[in-house]
Amino acid sequence: MTDTAFRLTDSTLRDGSHALSHRYTTEQVASIVRGLDAAGVPVIEVSHGDGLGGSSFNYGFSGTDERELVSAAVGAATTARIAVLLLPGIGVADDLRDMADRGVAVARIATHCTEADISSQHIRLAKRLGMEAVGFLMMAHMAEPAELLDQARLMESYGADCVYVVDSAGAMTTADARARVGTLAEGLGCQVGHHAHNNLSLAVANSLAALDVGASQLDGCCAGLGAGAGNCPTEVLVATCDKLGLATGVDPLEAMGVAEDLVRPLRPEMGVIDRAGLLLGYAGVYGSFLLHAQRAAARYGVDVGEILLELGRRRIVGGQEDMILDVALELARQEARA
Repeated sequence: MTDTAFRLTDSTLRDGSHALSHRYTTEQVASIVRGLDAAGVPVIEVSHGDGLGGSSFNYGFSGTDERELVSAAVGAATTARIAVLLLPGIGVADDLRDMADRGVAVARIATHCTEADISSQHIRLAKRLGMEAVGFLMMAHMAEPAELLDQARLMESYGADCVYVVDSAGAMTTADARARVGTLAEGLGCQVGHHAHNNLSLAVANSLAALDVGASQLDGCCAGLGAGAGNCPTEVLVATCDKLGLATGVDPLEAMGVAEDLVRPLRPEMGVIDRAGLLLGYAGVYGSFLLHAQRAAARYGVDVGEILLELGRRRIVGGQEDMILDVALELARQEARA
């Protein structure tokens, strides 16, 4: 990171999996990895949208075993390092060992923003396996900066090389991102990263704000492909940084080509912030809940917006996907009684 303003991780093949109902093929993965690698993207994340072991009834079954997808990614990369995401309790230690054997270099260990203590085993294991360990504090808008710093210090104490402020709901304003990332940058000895979603159309602005207050790592997804209304678009972030004179090591024209030619055809409407996507950010609801909420709304004949607002009022977080159906059913009963 001596000659770039930050290190970019592209999560098209992990967070983008949410938008495609986890239907990536090995051919698509290899093609996108080759394109990102040629563009100069240094880290590419690949796994089920909910991380290793996420293929399940609760989170959505994968069309292709994620182990095959990871192996395809490793085989297609020449200079880029492959990363995976693991949520303790969904993924297990043996998943990390398998990923290390397959050539994965970066393990991103994710917890709810107030539950960093459950990451200890997996961060320590990743380091023993010779992997870079990244702590991922999800739904970070739900914790005030000082509390988030306490949680980040736990991850750092376990050996994390970087700790991310993760705006899983796309609920942060630029001031929110600056406060949280800046607090971590001042209070940690390790690097700090930021993972932005675009539900309030602030993903690029928030990423630049994070960079301004000390972030060393940023995330993006080509064409913004990701949960909810999508992520910080890799090609837009890279192009904007180029305009600002901020070196990324990534060719903006090549990144645009990957987004336009390889990723956008997979879901052409991605990047449009519709009512439901905006409501995720407004209500502070986990981005990956969107497709589940839309299916529940259709099943019970209720408005998806009402489901999202109620989930926000209840402060439902990742791992509580079963509550989506409960809320939809309650709303349907209320309408029936009205």
